[in-house]
Amino acid sequence: MARSSSAKPPARASPPPAPGNASTKSKSKSAKPKPDDYSSEGVEDHDVFLLPISDYKIMLAITAVSALVRLFRIYQPSSVVFDEVHFGGFASKYIKGKFFMDVHPPLAKLMITLFGWLAGFDGNFDFKDIGKDYLEPGVPYVAMRMFPAICGILLAPVMFLTLKAAGCRTSTAVMGAGLIIFENGLLTQARLILLDSPLMIATGFTALAFTSFTNQHELGPSRAFSLSWWFWLFMTGIGLGITFSIKWVGLFTIAWVGFLTLVQLWVLLGDYKHVTIRIFAKHFLARAFCLIVIPLGIYMSMFAIHFLCLVNPGDGDGFMSPEFQSTLRTKAMKDVPADVLFGSRLVIRHVNTQGGYLHSHPLMYPTGSKQQQVTLYPHKDDNNLWLLENQTQPLDSNGQPINGTNAWYKLPEPQYVKNGDIIRLYHLATHRRLHSHDIRPPITEADWQNEVSAYGYEGFDGDANDLFRVEIVKKKSKPGVAQERLRTIDTKFRLVHVMTGCVLFSHKVKLPDWASEQQEVTCARGGTLPNSLWYIESNEHPLLGPDVEKVNYRNPGFFGKFWELQKVMWKTNAGLTDSHAWDSRPPSWPILRRGINFWGKDHRQVYLIGNPLIWWSASAAVAIYIVFKGIAILRWQRSCNDYANPVFKRFDYEIGTSVLGWALHYFPFYLMKRQLFLHHYFPALYFSIIALCQIYDFVSYRFSLFGLKDKPMIGRLGVIVFLTLSFIVFTLLSPLAYGNAWTKAECKRVKLFKTWDWDCNTFLDNYDAYKTVQTFTSSPMASQTAQQSVKAQQPKAVGGKGAQIPVADQKQKEEVKQQVSGAPLPPNQKVIHKEEHIEYRDQYGNLLNEEQVKALEGKVEFKTRYETRTRIIDSQGNTIILPPGEKLPEGLDNQGVAPPHPDVEGVDRSTSQSLIPDEAIPEAKQSVEGENEQENHAPKPASEVNEATAKADEEKEEL
Repeated sequence: MARSSSAKPPARASPPPAPGNASTKSKSKSAKPKPDDYSSEGVEDHDVFLLPISDYKIMLAITAVSALVRLFRIYQPSSVVFDEVHFGGFASKYIKGKFFMDVHPPLAKLMITLFGWLAGFDGNFDFKDIGKDYLEPGVPYVAMRMFPAICGILLAPVMFLTLKAAGCRTSTAVMGAGLIIFENGLLTQARLILLDSPLMIATGFTALAFTSFTNQHELGPSRAFSLSWWFWLFMTGIGLGITFSIKWVGLFTIAWVGFLTLVQLWVLLGDYKHVTIRIFAKHFLARAFCLIVIPLGIYMSMFAIHFLCLVNPGDGDGFMSPEFQSTLRTKAMKDVPADVLFGSRLVIRHVNTQGGYLHSHPLMYPTGSKQQQVTLYPHKDDNNLWLLENQTQPLDSNGQPINGTNAWYKLPEPQYVKNGDIIRLYHLATHRRLHSHDIRPPITEADWQNEVSAYGYEGFDGDANDLFRVEIVKKKSKPGVAQERLRTIDTKFRLVHVMTGCVLFSHKVKLPDWASEQQEVTCARGGTLPNSLWYIESNEHPLLGPDVEKVNYRNPGFFGKFWELQKVMWKTNAGLTDSHAWDSRPPSWPILRRGINFWGKDHRQVYLIGNPLIWWSASAAVAIYIVFKGIAILRWQRSCNDYANPVFKRFDYEIGTSVLGWALHYFPFYLMKRQLFLHHYFPALYFSIIALCQIYDFVSYRFSLFGLKDKPMIGRLGVIVFLTLSFIVFTLLSPLAYGNAWTKAECKRVKLFKTWDWDCNTFLDNYDAYKTVQTFTSSPMASQTAQQSVKAQQPKAVGGKGAQIPVADQKQKEEVKQQVSGAPLPPNQKVIHKEEHIEYRDQYGNLLNEEQVKALEGKVEFKTRYETRTRIIDSQGNTIILPPGEKLPEGLDNQGVAPPHPDVEGVDRSTSQSLIPDEAIPEAKQSVEGENEQENHAPKPASEVNEATAKADEEKEEL
């Protein structure tokens, strides 16, 4: 039984209430003296540990029903669904220990990995594509889906307890739990390897803990610092830490708790009778420790585990600084000599763009000077080695020139490179020097940008365009000697071209396939400081013996790595601004305008859509409170004494608290320009469901409107009716959540709006047809035939990733690999390349440009035609005619073209053997009409982090 917060006053006579004044009747029956401390009127102890046994039995029944609904056919779909591409892939990388970069904190991903690892997952499945089969490779995907499912199961009893802690009746709490169980969107997320279900249980637990703590706080000074008070305050901190460690949306939950905590402290500050300065300080420090220190400790500890797991280089280390990368296995660098001399063999690294290396290889620009390419390459390679030369040949002790490349190793004494010295950089692998001239670059064709190339040959003395002046940037260099002369790692410098005055420059612009999509290096007049800064990472010279001073990257330690990763996550998250086929904006969420297509296969579909009855009712509840609050403020301004009624006051505060939670989890998304999806609304939906149940509880059991307070059976009947209707709507839409068989007619019957854009044509006409499909696909011969059919329909291409390149023998292949990093083969090696290119033409065959195509979108129907031509080319880009009747070399045909990897890739681990693109000519092959439109409705992962990072960097640069 609930305990009263204060003793009941003796009965006293009161004048009869005015007719129709229900609030006066309620006040006369339960009148209590107004407390003289900070406790609240009308509040009783709703400790969830003191509920009747019957409530716990009901809660167990709710949990059982929730488990039945969440676990039903959890094994389907048996292939990768939507963002399982990302989060399943992260589990693989955790098990392999390969570093990756993600915009979300690690807690939920770690738990998914733990469930998979305990079930025997070895990390060899890559989750690369939506629809990729789980069964054949034996992936324990059901076990990995169990963690989100358990979180989804527990959300219903947590809602039940939260409503009980808020003072609602048991029937109302059952209604709230039922709305969670029969909410289709929450069900869909809870059955897949996604983060939203763990986020929801963490948010729900935090709401439960803080509601319980608020209840203890409002009981007044007698409950302050009691065991229950401390327990729920501590649990609130735990909940905040867990929520924030799953997704940064937890910041909104922290804002909700923080705002209400400030209100509590403000009320405490006003109770000068019972709250001294010392007691107020205790209240403040207790909240600061539990609500700030504990969440922050949990958050940082998750990243400590994250770093302990990811010890090997991986797809994401290209996002991080060289200092961060040096903490990974095989990425650590040996100590190198600190001083840089003329004649040193150098590796020069760019400061700003994730530290790419100044690089060249034996390939020519197809335009401009057609001299040898100079690029920025993200990995260590022999083609990154440069010899640092003076502008003239060195002299011996007799003043005579020393000739030859090794002349710099025969100096009578070391010659340091000082600020202002004129130097040349000699590329050791190709015997050409770094060079620039007044010719536009191949991509950034701006007047203030010049092309940078490698020019010359072995024995060539070079020319004046090879000369660069060293300009040490002192404010970016380590104080001391590194500001006066070149020092490895410690000195940051610019290279100023003597003849034109431009500075060596690089940015995020990538060159085309003919340079393997490596970054462009130019010489820029007025280039920004971050993009024109360089430093020397590796340095060796015969005159620098083993005992010379050596340097290495500074170990950033945990806090340095933690802070750097937070900045990269923030920048990457903000950069997810590209449009997505299934994104939506905040105004459409409360009205459930559209959902997300998760998966489609075998005439079935998984589509994220909420239960419209629950969704719209919850939104209506928020609107009702907003209208109520507006009227209440107007009446307060007119000196109406509404707030003298404790029930009225509790209605305003309790529901206002829930609506505040809804608002803080909803309106911040209006400030975001990044990709947003319907599932971002789920935390706000949770608070709006709480508000809906609280309004129902006040109307049915607390207000004396229409006599409902005295007829609790009507309130219980209303719960039964509403849950029944919710269940019916849930059942009608459940095939989209479970991926069950469905018919076109049933699908179209429940599709109320055009914006509900799941495709009813996916489904078959009747259920008997599914039996035929299942019988066919279950046959081994049929499965093999289907796979062969798919392969036969794939477009043929060569030269992509994994394509075989014909070489004379294995030895020759190895020599080529050493010579060129990610570039086509050197001269005399024939390479065949085939690609698919889509062109748009009008009815007369005229080629349309991008602007013309964009202007016609929505006005005409486009038909696509794949157009290809095969060429053989040499390293200079010259076309070699294929003799009549000669076929493509074996291994270069029937190469399927896979879509880009949707996961977080960062910088490629190795430069791909990309080939020079071909022209396009018409061909008879034609795609199926409307194929492109259908592709737009295919499920795609939610984000592409590497593209977002690149875009964020480009926007940040002020060229």
